[in-house]
Amino acid sequence: MHNFFRALNDQTRRDILELLRDKDLTAGEIADHFDFTKPTISHHLDLLKQAGLVLSVKRGQYIYYSLNTTVLDEMVTWFMRFSKKKQP
Repeated sequence: MHNFFRALNDQTRRDILELLRDKDLTAGEIADHFDFTKPTISHHLDLLKQAGLVLSVKRGQYIYYSLNTTVLDEMVTWFMRFSKKKQP
């Protein structure tokens, strides 16, 4: 859970998740949306992968990144448990 919150604690990583919401992208395609070096984007992608928020699949010579909605669904479910009030 620590990696999850650490990953979401950065605006760039949240922006990457927004990009991946629409379609799978390569690291180069993701980097095109930012004014960072490709190694910097790779570092952000690695942190997102460690948190389980992003999956990667090699297709030919490219690695495509996609949003892992399973982890997000689990976290939303976990948060929702706190919003339910217990009845006396």
